[in-house]
Amino acid sequence: MDAPEQRAPEPTELARRLFGPRLPLTQRYADLLATTGISHGLVGPREAGRLWERHLVNCALMESLLPEGSEVIDIGSGAGLPGIVLALARPDLRVHLVEPLLRRTTWLEETVRQLGLEQVSVHRGRADEMELQAPVVTARAVASLDKLVAWSFPLLPVGGRLLALKGEAAQDELEQAGDLLRRRGVTDSRLHVLGEGEEGGPVRVVEILRPPDVSRAGAGRGSAGGRRSRRTR
Repeated sequence: MDAPEQRAPEPTELARRLFGPRLPLTQRYADLLATTGISHGLVGPREAGRLWERHLVNCALMESLLPEGSEVIDIGSGAGLPGIVLALARPDLRVHLVEPLLRRTTWLEETVRQLGLEQVSVHRGRADEMELQAPVVTARAVASLDKLVAWSFPLLPVGGRLLALKGEAAQDELEQAGDLLRRRGVTDSRLHVLGEGEEGGPVRVVEILRPPDVSRAGAGRGSAGGRRSRRTR
């Protein structure tokens, strides 16, 4: 991956507060998003000027929902949003980036290497093929809640949490998924609204806890022989 030939915009004031001493490293990541991230098709060209408020701050606000030392699986990671952002904001986290496309995992692997993020690993494959487990699964702009539940529950222990970053219709989507969640035994789900009144906010995160009685049938995995995980870092 070539070094960036241009820089992302200057970080916002909220970004300075959220990333603190890790801001210079986060600026390097923003520069990569603004250059090779765009040339590799991971970020749209029109996003370059609003990377901080629309993407980096937007994802970093989720960190308040993660306990100290958490392990996180970020499914459909794409350009590392929110997985890499959370690792930058919170070096205490252990983060697994799960992405099925080779072009994207190659970019993620090189980005993680350039940033020296030792606590981040990259796994190529679909979420329902992974032999991973962690107490938190994150996702941003990946799929509807019914699909995210099917993909994430096999990756979570009982009581584990799916944190799905959603848009303005998050509450409606959660209500519409009510019947599906009840069929899966879910009794604990909620909407978090973060960063109200802040630049890049508000951020809406749907939290769904994995219940103890999830049926293996329809849990989202393929056949037993089809599960695999290619760890690329």
